[in-house]
Amino acid sequence: MTETENNPVQNAEAQRAGFAAIIGAPNAGKSTLVNRLTGSKVSIVTQKVQTTRFPIRGIALHENAQIVLVDTPGVFNPRRRLDRAMVASAWAGAEDADVVVHLVDAQAHLGAESREGTPADRKSAEDTETIIKNLNKMGQKVILALNKIDGMRRDTLLALSQKLYETGAYSEVFMISADKGDGVDDLKARLALAMPEGPWLYPEDQSADVPARVLAAEITREKVYLRVHEELPYSAAVETTSFEDRADGSARIEQTIYVERESQRPIVLGKGGQTLKWIGQKSREELEVIFDRKIHLFLTVKVDPKWQDTKALYTQFGLDFDV
Repeated sequence: MTETENNPVQNAEAQRAGFAAIIGAPNAGKSTLVNRLTGSKVSIVTQKVQTTRFPIRGIALHENAQIVLVDTPGVFNPRRRLDRAMVASAWAGAEDADVVVHLVDAQAHLGAESREGTPADRKSAEDTETIIKNLNKMGQKVILALNKIDGMRRDTLLALSQKLYETGAYSEVFMISADKGDGVDDLKARLALAMPEGPWLYPEDQSADVPARVLAAEITREKVYLRVHEELPYSAAVETTSFEDRADGSARIEQTIYVERESQRPIVLGKGGQTLKWIGQKSREELEVIFDRKIHLFLTVKVDPKWQDTKALYTQFGLDFDV
């Protein structure tokens, strides 16, 4: 018997590979879950909801299965062109996947039903109900994953899972904490079983399928919101305008941070340019770890009231401008 026949990872007949889409309301924890499943930084995570703007493919391995995770933008009621493009992208990711996980923020859903619930809790519950209605229209039963279960009573969780299961949208229920990792391994094993038989789609050591220019832009956008999340609404974007490989092995990256109003530009710049310097330093440090090379990062802040109507930005992130 040859070495290949002895090794199930190299034996094409034993291999499994496919796509698992993670859908949910904004801030349900989708990006945190994808990062936990892959064991690496694939999606950006900030304090703000609706951070993911396009499907990011993270790659998780479990025994002989390769699971390509599609971290979709949060599903909500769209108002603007960008909103419509993001929601359309999320549903397209779900329809094309071999298995779908609907991630629900258990704490927010229960909070929406109590007097102590916040407007954000109620909005999350409303978005979840919208998703359930659409899932039932699709006629495709999906996996329900109740997230953020930390510190919650088991009987409360069981009652919530039963209530959601009775909507008819789900085939099974998992209770997890994407942040702490509780229950995630069980969910990962279930996703592996759902993958169809076939050769792996990516090399074993690859953890994501994201163009370098796009990933670089997303990392910088994360730093923007981490630093100025209280002052800056969802009116900023980052575009990688140049990504140049240099002879010494390093890379020179030029990026533009777009804001909608002139009053927002000094927020991103900070006094004496200190905020922008911090954003650039933190982004460069993380990019050097991700790309395993020295990075020369140059940032510019521009005011463009209509950046959300710029087709080039939608194309960069694989979103449909005309949806």
